[in-house]
Amino acid sequence: MDEIKIITPEDLQKKLEAGEKLELVDVREDEEVEEGMIPGAKHIRMGDIPAHLDYFDIDKEYIFICRSSRRSENVCYYLQEQGYKVRNMIGGMLQWTGETK
Repeated sequence: MDEIKIITPEDLQKKLEAGEKLELVDVREDEEVEEGMIPGAKHIRMGDIPAHLDYFDIDKEYIFICRSSRRSENVCYYLQEQGYKVRNMIGGMLQWTGETK
């Protein structure tokens, strides 16, 4: 199995502050995202990902986010097997120091 590409919360924050257009997907549960999501992230619960494959564009890279980065890593493996370009934000929202909404 190919390794999953990663991004650190710090690097992600820098890219967002630089105005980069990124495809962020938060795979946490509803009650978790109520505590705050990275602005611009799309919320698709981990369990709903298989039913939402039509949301993903094979030509774009998606950055996946969860609380600690374990669930998002699982989602990354799943989508990478389907041929999608993915990146896991390591450390998850526990390590995120940027703004949330």
